Parts: sequence; structure tokens; C-alpha cells
Amino acid sequence: MGRKSNKTSIDIGAAEIGAVRKSWHGRLRVALVYPNTYRVGMSNLGFQTVYRLLNEMAHVVCERAFLPDRPEGHGPVLSIESGHPLKDFDVVAFSISFESDYPHLLDILAAAGIPAMSRDRSEVHPMVAAGGVACLLNPEPLAAFIDCFILGEAEALLEPFFQRFDPERDRRDMLRALAVDLRGVYVPAFYAVQYHPDGTLRSFAPTEPVPEIIERGYAEPLPEPAASAVITPHTTFDRTYLIEVGRGCPHGCRFCAAGYIYRPPRFHTADRLRASMAAGAALTEKIGLVGAAVSDLPEIASLCADYHDGSTRVSFSSLRADGLVPELLETLRQSRVKTATIAPDAGSERMRKVINKGMDEAAVLSAAETLVAGGIPNLKLYFMVGLPTETAADVDAIVGMCRRIKHRFLQSSRTRGRMGDITVSLNSFVPKPVTPFQWAAMDEVGELKQKIKRVKEGLRRMPNVRLHHDVPKHAYIQALLSRGDRRVATILVGLQQNRGNWAKTLKASPVNADFYVLRERDVGEMLPWDFIDHGIDRSFLAEEYRRALSGRASPPCPMQESCRMCGVCG
Repeated sequence: MGRKSNKTSIDIGAAEIGAVRKSWHGRLRVALVYPNTYRVGMSNLGFQTVYRLLNEMAHVVCERAFLPDRPEGHGPVLSIESGHPLKDFDVVAFSISFESDYPHLLDILAAAGIPAMSRDRSEVHPMVAAGGVACLLNPEPLAAFIDCFILGEAEALLEPFFQRFDPERDRRDMLRALAVDLRGVYVPAFYAVQYHPDGTLRSFAPTEPVPEIIERGYAEPLPEPAASAVITPHTTFDRTYLIEVGRGCPHGCRFCAAGYIYRPPRFHTADRLRASMAAGAALTEKIGLVGAAVSDLPEIASLCADYHDGSTRVSFSSLRADGLVPELLETLRQSRVKTATIAPDAGSERMRKVINKGMDEAAVLSAAETLVAGGIPNLKLYFMVGLPTETAADVDAIVGMCRRIKHRFLQSSRTRGRMGDITVSLNSFVPKPVTPFQWAAMDEVGELKQKIKRVKEGLRRMPNVRLHHDVPKHAYIQALLSRGDRRVATILVGLQQNRGNWAKTLKASPVNADFYVLRERDVGEMLPWDFIDHGIDRSFLAEEYRRALSGRASPPCPMQESCRMCGVCG
């Protein structure tokens, strides 16, 4: 049976509720790997959903593995459930949500003794697969390392893929058949890429009889709500039962990929969510409702009212300032929430039209006042710098808005006799694939530093206001990994050789990272991710980009089958 786990795995397993342990006999063995630590991976609802779906298949045994807290010197990466090394499995499947975890994938393969390059593996090695939202946006930076991508929503893809997967069959033949017959199956080795002399893509074409375009997997309708498969104290959410209220977002913020790749938005019914919340309340006192826009759920008020007795604490992953109904506020108060988050994203009305935020300052100020009056003492505000067309006045507008929020915050706090804190989270804008801003250039690191400094100085003398900001160099790397093509693999290999030293790697690399990060693309240019069909008309995204540059807002997704606005429903 299984190898002996290390002590960390034993301690983690003992604290878990819901982990699945199956016999390996006669079953397809899948190692589901999150390329970050256990604490981060088990906080991810998508990862937990894949774990549940795979173990619901009778012929599959799925075990989890993670990046060790200290990967250096810890030997092979072992599965949590049985302590087997990754090389003992038939499939090593990476679930990847964030581009910053790409280097960890190479670290895990090295620790497992599995060749990093797909071309260097043979039938004696496990097949290396990958999926998750980062891959769905742009898998190309990882193409050299992955045998097979599964692109799209797990509920629509996993069962047909693993029902037909046969570890005894010639792998290339099997992958070819899967790529032809199933949606979302992308085998990089079956495609060739060519470039123009200026470095832009010239062609992306199959070298085998497989589809030229990969159609994303899409679950329509959504099955039962995705929910935590395993509850553990060793996560960011500490014994919280997470429930997805829906998928996608109707508002169409032009920087946010979730508002485009999951079109049209889908919400679960109140009855399904009530059943899921009841199941969670039987296991733990803490329930977390998850979604890109939880407050947009049509029945959110009635769901909240069910838990106003205080026996179960309900929290929300995201709330819009213009969606704070009384039932939500009462739920926050009953759940003893001390900090509420508002995301204006931009300080000026002009910039909010550029990004299509669909929210004016009056709504933000009213939300701040209402939250404090409702017993939430602290606020967290999210803003971005470096957005397309941004001016110095737009940056200063962030400070001005914070000042006005602070004034409302102070007025409301005085009636309660207590002054809380305002935390401003300032992040560098990173252009993402499959959004209207996929063609935009990113600000240089020096420009972003100056903008952050400008906001910092503007907030310095404001009592009870703290500023947290990201590191522009890290945002630069995120943009490189987000919008890169297959040549970025050379940078990732160099990074591993340089033990994670990005500065040394980028300086020595023959691949110019600025080409992917700082260059505005022509709307007619072939992009590395264009071979994935998300259902959205490219012309719609291009028109949204033009509207952004001219400061014009667009209506939200109407969520009607008769709509022909973006092309998904047509």
C-alpha cells in the first residue's frame, strides 16, 4: 500500500474533515498538485472541486500534493493521503490559478524526478497534465512542460477525459484521440508555432489531425454548487465551508478576466444554495460564499436572513458598494465581521468609465457610511495604478477619494464612539488575456513606483489610514507570465537554474521580457492565446478597448439568451 508520509502530512491529515482515501488496486492513479503550499492550495475552491470530482469516479483514486513549505532539501514531494511520491502515479495533474506559481511547477517536477520538458519524458513517467484559470487564459508559457492541458470548467471536462484515459495505451495515440473527440483538450506537442522577424506570432497550426481551435469546456447548466471537499484549520479561511454562489460576473470591468471567460454569468438557485449551506453548517460554524460578485446573486437577501440567529457565521468573498442591502449588513454584523472591503479600483469618475466599473463615487461614499453605521468598524479599499490612459490627476484622485471616504467614515464612527481603520490596498495594473485590455501596454516599473509614491505621500498625514501596495517588479513578472508565448519557457528554465533569482535570469536571458510586458499590441496581431475559443467575438473585445481609450462606458451583460452583444449567446 502507501509509503509512509512525512510528519507534516500526518499532522495535516489528522486535522482534515472530508479527505478521501481509496485503495490503489485496479484504479487510475491521479496526483492532483497545487503548485504552492498546502495552506494556499487548500484555500482554493477550484482545486477542492477537482479533488471531489475525480474521487467521485469509481475507477479513479485522486490524492493531493503541494509545494513543501521549504522545498530545498526535503526530498520528493509526497501525496497527502498515502505518502506516495509523484512518480508512482499514472497522471500528475497541476491545478494552476496564478501565473506566479509557474516556477513552482518546475520545482515540483525536479523534486519528483520527472523531466521538466515534455519531450524528454517517456512512457515510464507519469503523464503531466494541467488546468485551472491561468491555463485557460494562456497556457503557452508552460507549453514545453505539459503533456496535455485540460482547458475549461472541470464539471464539463474531467469525467469524459478520465473515462477514456488508459495508462496502458500508447500515450501519443491516446492523446491524439482525446484531442479530436473532446472539448478543451490541448496537446502542445501537436502544434507548431512560427514567428515574424519582429518577434510577433506568424502562425499557430496543428502538425497532427487535431482541431486548429480548442473550444473551452463550459458547464451549462451549472451542476450543484461547488463546495469545500475538505475542511481544515490549516488554510487562510480556517475551517470555513466555501460555497460558490455562481460563476462569472455581469459588470464587464475591462481589466477582469472573470467577467469575460465565464460568459454568460450563471447563478445557482436559492434552493440549491440553501441545501449546500445546510450541509456546511452541519460540519462547521463558518460558511464562506464565493463568487466574482456575490452581492449580485438575486436571492442573496433571503439566504442571509436564514442565518441571522448568529449560530453560523457567514462571510462573502466580494461585495459591490452598490449592492449592500440591509440583509447583507445584518449578516456581516451577526458574523462579527470587523473589516469590509470596497473596490472602487479607480479614484476618478473618468477612470471608472475607462475600466467600465459601473459605479460612481456617491455609491462608494454611501457604502462606507452604511458599513460603519452597521457595526463594521474597519474598511479596506482596493485601487489600481497604471491603468490605460491614466494621468497624474487620476492618481491624485485616489487620494482625494480616500479623503472623502475618510470624512464619511469619521462622521459615521462618531455616532458609535469608536474610530476604526481604513486600509488602502494599491496594486499595479497587469493586462490580462481575453479582456479588452489584452492589447494594452503595461507601465514601466519606474512609472509604477512613482505613482505609488505619489499616493503614499498624499495619504501620509491622514490619521487611521494605512497603505499597503504591491511590488511593481512582481507585477512586471506577472505580466510576462500572463501574456508570454512559448519562448517564455526559456526564462522559466533559466530561473530554476538561477535558484529563483529573477533579476539575474532576466538580465542573462536571450528572450526580451519587455517585448511581452511593455509593448502595446495591434488589435490585428495574432496573440499567443488566440487558438482558444471562449465564445467571445474578438471584434467585441476590440470595440471595448476602443471605448475604453475614449472614456466610454458599456452596459453590463444582460444575461439573456437573445442578446448578441459579445457573441457568446449568439
